[in-house]
Amino acid sequence: MCFTDPPFGLPAVYEDPAKELPFSGVFAARPDGEVVLVDDALRGPNGIAFSPDERFLYVGNWDFEDMVVVRYELDAGARVRSRDVLFDMTGSPGEDAIDGLKVAPDGTLYVCGPGGIWILSPDGEHRGTIELPEAPHNLAWGDDDGRALYVTALSSVYRITPTEGGFA
Repeated sequence: MCFTDPPFGLPAVYEDPAKELPFSGVFAARPDGEVVLVDDALRGPNGIAFSPDERFLYVGNWDFEDMVVVRYELDAGARVRSRDVLFDMTGSPGEDAIDGLKVAPDGTLYVCGPGGIWILSPDGEHRGTIELPEAPHNLAWGDDDGRALYVTALSSVYRITPTEGGFA
């Protein structure tokens, strides 16, 4: 299990003196129960998901100056084998940074980012963006077959259903 510890909710966010750690982290809880630090380099680690084969961990960074999706390859002990920026949205038009992200069974990433939900291939190719009436913040797979995409925004919840070659 992996999780992020961003500074959101603190009055001064990144620079809040009440932060218990001097960094915002990506962490892993190992099978033996030990919690280990995966990465301390992201200012706003937020959305997090594994690839379908659990070989890669993806983390979105809520930071307008470094708006990236990072891909980690972890070994069985949750140590980082490799770390690379899968996709960089820094400077993209839109009012939001990267928020929630999910990975489809085929490995495609769906990332709440500036201007909508960014669809990325497992290799980091931008396949398109789903635009909504308001900025998306988080998402989840749902329905009996797990194929509908439910999206939360500031004041609404959206349900997007797949069609041949994309979403309706």
